[in-house]
Amino acid sequence: MLGLLVLYSEALTLCWTLQPAQDPTVTEYSLPSAKTPSSPSSSSAAAPHAAPCFVEDIFAALRDGVGDSGELTNSSLVLFGFCSQSARSSASVSLDLANKKSSLEVLHPAAVHVSEEEEQGTITLTFDLPRPPSLMTNPVLLLVFENPLARGDLEVAFTSQFLQPNTQAVCISGDTQYVLLTGKSSEGSVNDRWQITAQTKLPHMSELSSSSFYFPISGSLCTLLTFPLIVEQNLKSILIGEKSGSNISMSPLLLFSGGTGTDTRCASGSPPASLQTSFLCEMKRFLGAVLPQEHFTSPPLPLDSLQSLPPLSLGLSSSETLLAVMINSTAPTVFGFTSWGSVLPVCHGELALSAALLEELRQRLDQTLVQMTEIIREEEVSLGAKESLGRLKELSALQEKEHATGGSQFRVFLLLKALQTVAQTYDAQRKLRATRADPSSSVRGGVCGLKALTVSLTKLLVGPSSANINNCHGSCTFPLTNGNNHAILLNSHIETGNADERSPCCVPVAYEALEVVDWNADGTFISIKPDAVARECGCR
Repeated sequence: MLGLLVLYSEALTLCWTLQPAQDPTVTEYSLPSAKTPSSPSSSSAAAPHAAPCFVEDIFAALRDGVGDSGELTNSSLVLFGFCSQSARSSASVSLDLANKKSSLEVLHPAAVHVSEEEEQGTITLTFDLPRPPSLMTNPVLLLVFENPLARGDLEVAFTSQFLQPNTQAVCISGDTQYVLLTGKSSEGSVNDRWQITAQTKLPHMSELSSSSFYFPISGSLCTLLTFPLIVEQNLKSILIGEKSGSNISMSPLLLFSGGTGTDTRCASGSPPASLQTSFLCEMKRFLGAVLPQEHFTSPPLPLDSLQSLPPLSLGLSSSETLLAVMINSTAPTVFGFTSWGSVLPVCHGELALSAALLEELRQRLDQTLVQMTEIIREEEVSLGAKESLGRLKELSALQEKEHATGGSQFRVFLLLKALQTVAQTYDAQRKLRATRADPSSSVRGGVCGLKALTVSLTKLLVGPSSANINNCHGSCTFPLTNGNNHAILLNSHIETGNADERSPCCVPVAYEALEVVDWNADGTFISIKPDAVARECGCR
């Protein structure tokens, strides 16, 4: 008779014959190192935590996840893997993190190792932490999933001496993107290696009867559960990935109160990095929420491929003539980063405007805000965009009596350019809708005219992620639309029977530039891409 051993634990239920003791099978995985590609084409190789606004977007999700009552919304519970029974304490942790953002330190583990003990049904995560600049108070380990759970739901217990409490349950579903684990504050020396064990927690046996198979052996009954094996595989797939030996598919970071915050990385005299970064990332979220979303089948177009005038520095030395032109320009503006390595922190951001130009900036901003109010009301813009605009106004607050140099002037200038771009986008849409609705419009009759053409831009952007460059369509028959003398003579020549010549074509005859505000390791620069947006059509 075969000797049988039936084990049941909260992690896994197995049935097998007794064998001589062996070492558990351990498979090692590691976290890919962060890369800093210098071109958009290599961005796919970058670690996710190197992406623009990675940390800021997490704080925004924490802040937005708490409702007016102070409780987490149901969608936020799922997003952060909070189990319903711990919703109240989870909301407290979320609010505390969001409120203390400016004073939090952020550590990205130098290395992460994941070992899989197949016979124990456990996965062990070992985090090698860089030495923090101060003792860690109220640390929170945040795991960001790249691959969401493909099927089913998981309840997972994370256990470690570095966690407080030592064992914490999380509930993971297909919509879960983050897991928050609260750690112990450091006392004295700071441990630079955390080891945490993850085990799947199964429902009671009665809930799994439909997933069980029974094999009678010598009058005994052995239960082999297929469900736990699927559960274990699901946990493995979101932490490690589908293939054995692959890089892990989650990004960890450690948040803690260290007393210095994130502002210390800026050069002396520069505006706080956290404030500038918060503003840019909020602007990124605003542009993503307020602008119409297009679905593109073609790959994004790199801005570097466009002809450009020599870049000009945007800062204390900027020409007032340049700034005055840009303040009154209607050209669309794109905000982006030259490379991943320069994205954070953003320390370069001050202007020194004269009193007259500063007043002009204020007036232009007020006018554009009135336009935005009308757009939000008439275009049914999302609530998130309205709230984001309010935060941008707070972050860029320009004191009425401020005449000195400062980051607020810089942020107000960027806000104006972003709002002008949004207003111009909706104004163009309104004009095109009016043209289509006008029965006397030449465009409706197939005559040469301007039509919208939106293209996708490279993803190393704050925003917008696309630009309406327009294009010209329609026929060029007599009478010619906006034709010059050459087109008139050419058309007459063809109509007299000379059919071998090229007929006049509907083409752009007037353009507008595309303005690009670009951040790199050396500062902030403005580059003008001339003749990028078609503004008028004619027969040529």
